[in-house]
Amino acid sequence: ALLPSVTSRAMAASEDTPTPAAAAAPEPSAAAPPTRQCIVILDQASLEIVKTKKGDFTLLNADDHRSILTKHNKDPAACRPDICHQELMACLDSPLSKAGMLKVYVRTTQNVLIDVHPAVRVPRTYKRFAGLMCQLLHKLKVRAADGSQTLFKVIKNPLTRHLPAGTAVYGFSKNGDRYAPTHFAASLPDDRPIAFVFGAMATGSISRDDHDTMLDMICVSEYPLSGATAINRVLGALEAQWGVA
Repeated sequence: ALLPSVTSRAMAASEDTPTPAAAAAPEPSAAAPPTRQCIVILDQASLEIVKTKKGDFTLLNADDHRSILTKHNKDPAACRPDICHQELMACLDSPLSKAGMLKVYVRTTQNVLIDVHPAVRVPRTYKRFAGLMCQLLHKLKVRAADGSQTLFKVIKNPLTRHLPAGTAVYGFSKNGDRYAPTHFAASLPDDRPIAFVFGAMATGSISRDDHDTMLDMICVSEYPLSGATAINRVLGALEAQWGVA
């Protein structure tokens, strides 16, 4: 069965709720703080908890829960938490992230907003990722194994309250204005933070109506790309522009 109460708790989350431990990656380089920052928002991620017949909790997904999706009239294409997993790995494995110049947020289809610590090492397998997300949505925080850092936490909406003042926000869609990634990176402002919004869903695209401060919608290929591929192209171009090896 679906668990709407879990989402309700997440929506009303306090940032002081304790949680069990999780693994952390090494901190980014402790050198001088970077003068530039890129923020990535993974929007419309499908992260919904379901209780199976065995009594286990997991993320609702199209492969394992066909009967539940049919019962609740849900589109299987809308239940793809693996996309968020792929995109998180693309972001946090990037040189930009390892240089301490990337900040990531996730917003789910149920409007739960998640803050991702830069020190997170995303689990390599989907099964472990699903377990971590279930823990987060139940407990509202996931701490490092030694308890020193909060790796994931549910935070209060709206997203704009967490963005630095003057942030230039750009969305990405196959229907946006087409740019070569290198030309787009070269056109970005140098005097203000930048934020990129990528869809974390299988079908459809993000909406400018959900992001009032979005300056433009960008397309970086003549072909439809997966979210992870688009992220790799855009962050790679930005790394080249900013001199991140």
